[in-house]
Amino acid sequence: MFITFIGTGCGVPSKTRGSPSILLSLDHENILFDTGPGSLRELLKAGYTYNDIDHIFYTHFHVDHISDLAPFVFASKYELIPRKKDINIVGPEGIEDIWNGLVDLYGKQIIPSLYNVNVMTPDRFEPDGWTIRTAKLPHTKESIGYRIEKKGKVFVYSGDTGYSKELVELGKGADALILECSFPKEVEGHLCPQLAGRVARECNAKLLILTHLYPVMDEEEIITEIRKEFGGQFSVAQDGMRVEI
Repeated sequence: MFITFIGTGCGVPSKTRGSPSILLSLDHENILFDTGPGSLRELLKAGYTYNDIDHIFYTHFHVDHISDLAPFVFASKYELIPRKKDINIVGPEGIEDIWNGLVDLYGKQIIPSLYNVNVMTPDRFEPDGWTIRTAKLPHTKESIGYRIEKKGKVFVYSGDTGYSKELVELGKGADALILECSFPKEVEGHLCPQLAGRVARECNAKLLILTHLYPVMDEEEIITEIRKEFGGQFSVAQDGMRVEI
């Protein structure tokens, strides 16, 4: 598995961090988690195009996580390099309504002609050669986190969330546990460094990676606070960073 951090920030503009988006590469399949504003361009900077993506998984429907869905499909119609393979768009309950709303708004601009857009919830998605598991997490009413397993390797991405037993269970034994870490101190519906460290310790994660950082975060403070709870390997994600597990 290869993890590429397309955007490690939030909805607040930053000169160094784009909006949330993470690419997970599984052999010949690429899964894009969330598509915040500007992520389509940042994906290109990382060496990938819309034609390289097989699945888009959404954690929830806040603007900073989903706003590049319509631009993704619109770009895929570019006649010189058109997309021809189907795209699976997977998300929490309500994802079909989101997609139908975009079609109502943009019409033929985003209705593909050379491929199909398959919109579904995770329970209807059937991966080939790998497994997917989700858990409802405390952020919005629809928020979910994802656990992907293939060939004994485990990738877990929380999306936006507060601390919960469901999150700990989802992350058990993860080779890469990717948690949001929005603020220096606990804010409802989000994690701070100390809480992220607690989750990683309780999960017995092999590697903790923090993302979705607001501009108020300072990495030196993150290190100090993480070490209060978690003594294992961890890093703070940066845009364009690539990790193999």
